[in-house]
Amino acid sequence: MSKLFVSQHPLVKHKLTMLRSIETGHRDFRGLVRELALLLCYEATQDIPLTPYTVQTPLAETSGFKAPEIGIVPILRAGLGMVEGVLELLPNTQVWHIGLYRDEKTLRPVEYYNKLPSAPTIEMCLVLDPMLATGGSATATIDILKRWGVKRIKYMGLIAAPEGVKRLSEAHPDVPIHVATVDSHLNEVGFIVPGLGDAGDRQFGT
Repeated sequence: MSKLFVSQHPLVKHKLTMLRSIETGHRDFRGLVRELALLLCYEATQDIPLTPYTVQTPLAETSGFKAPEIGIVPILRAGLGMVEGVLELLPNTQVWHIGLYRDEKTLRPVEYYNKLPSAPTIEMCLVLDPMLATGGSATATIDILKRWGVKRIKYMGLIAAPEGVKRLSEAHPDVPIHVATVDSHLNEVGFIVPGLGDAGDRQFGT
């Protein structure tokens, strides 16, 4: 099974509560998604492998460390809101987009956009999607990335349902899952309860 990491940071808990509120408007919602993504990215990258690196300070040469090449893959469209927060910590990272939508009848993901280059140029990917509901979109995206040739992948989201965690863990037991919280369940139409509604609609005002 995948390793599930649920943030215990007080600021994550506070900002997630504000994010859930029906009174939070689109502008504040987007800001909270960005801030939560930054905090979760800090936690998700604590175990990345470093290589020794030497730099020259104004006074002397000193040894340090260099992080690996990391790519971020937001699942369109809701995952776009998490990109800015991650880029604040990883400003030189590559961003690749994969577009999936959930068929409302089957609840299965349908791919409509994929512009990955012919071969991976990164050592690790962070898959970004605010809601891990059925787990279909995350599982399909990671399928694509593994076929592309990425060796190390992590999933980063805001709210997960137990059903989504189970599906992603069973399909990709080597992929750690980093989220702000795990909610109660999915309702009959595949929405997380209590959740926050449709993350894409609330970000973009649609």
